[in-house]
Parts: sequence; structure tokens; C-alpha cells
Amino acid sequence: MSSPLPSSSSSPSSPPSVLGLAPVVPVVVVEDAADAVPLARALVAGGLPAIEVTLRTPAALDAIRAIAGEVPDAVVGAGTVITPGQVDEAVDAGARFLVSPGWTDVLLGAMRASGVPFLPGVSTASEVVALLERGVREMKFFPARAAGGTAYLRALAGPLPQARFCPTGGIGADSAPDYLALPNVGCVGGSWMLPADAVAARDWGRIERLAREAAGLSAGARCR
Repeated sequence: MSSPLPSSSSSPSSPPSVLGLAPVVPVVVVEDAADAVPLARALVAGGLPAIEVTLRTPAALDAIRAIAGEVPDAVVGAGTVITPGQVDEAVDAGARFLVSPGWTDVLLGAMRASGVPFLPGVSTASEVVALLERGVREMKFFPARAAGGTAYLRALAGPLPQARFCPTGGIGADSAPDYLALPNVGCVGGSWMLPADAVAARDWGRIERLAREAAGLSAGARCR
């Protein structure tokens, strides 16, 4: 049985939300589609069901298709979505959410028309305001560390409390709790639970352990 997506707080007409699925969304670059299913199973077993497969490699769409078909407890999405064509391809492959590093009106229209939840990328207050004008309240903050990190997000919370974010970019196990403690952060994206040597060695047990540590970050961050 597929994992459900929680209801969105964006607007009554919005698709469901991805921000409440897990404290951490693994950002996955798949070079070999054969690795997609065991990698996804390790992440799910570790408590991270929402998996963003970036469209940076030729194997990405096949990886999304394999995870969607063979890992029912995963909620697989597509990242680095930058064209309407990629929106269609990703959804056709089974992506259940979409993430972009930035947005335009054309891309936003395609993501909205897809019927699946989406996180358009922002890095400035003006971009946040522009999305709020268009009825979008849930966004990706990218590149998080380079764009000002927790200090910038904390500053945005005052004048723009209705916006909620998934910060991604330069976030690791040490900094993730600081982001998760912010009231306008629903989850963070990162790849620290997917070290390159573990993926290359197909050490799924190690990835599961790292995923479990990441999944446990939320309680500690929220209780501080």
C-alpha cells in the first residue's frame, strides 16, 4: 500500500503537501537504475519514505519508474525539474511530487497542472512574495547555506509567516537540526545519508543506518 501524502496548507485547491512526510527528504542522484530499488528500500527502512530523485542523470526517470513500481512504501519524487517537459516525463514515470531549484510562470503552471505536490525553488524575499501572490505557500529554499541559511529563514518568518520551506543545499547532519527548529521549516533536503563510497559499494545497510539517524533528527530539533 502506497504511503499517503498529507493534506496541504497552501490553499483549498492545492495538491497534497510533501513537507510533512519526513523531517529529511533524501536528495538522490542515481547513476545506475539497478541501484534505485535497493537504495530506496534502505531509505524507507531507515524511516525516510519521501525520496527525491534528481533529473541530473540519464538513469533518473528509470530509477523513478522502478521505485514507484517496486517500493510501495516510498513516496518518490523528481528533483531538478526545470522544464514543463520534465514535469510530464517525471509524472508519467511515477513521480508523486516535484521539486525545482527555481521557477518561472511557465514552469509553475506546468507543475500546478500536473496534479502532484510541488516545491518551487526560491532564494530571495521577492521570489517568496511572488509565489505567495500566486497562491503558493510551500517552497524549496535553495541553495540554503549559500543564500543565508537559518539566519535568512528566521528573518523571513517575521514578515512572511505564511510561507513554509524545505531548505536544501549545503545541509548536513550537524546543521539539519538548526533548520528543523525553525517555525517556517517543514523538512530539509540533503544527501549526507548517501555518501558516495557507500552508494558505490552498494552498502545498503550503512545507508539504512544513516537514514535512521536522519529520521530521528526531528524530535530533538523540535524539543529544544
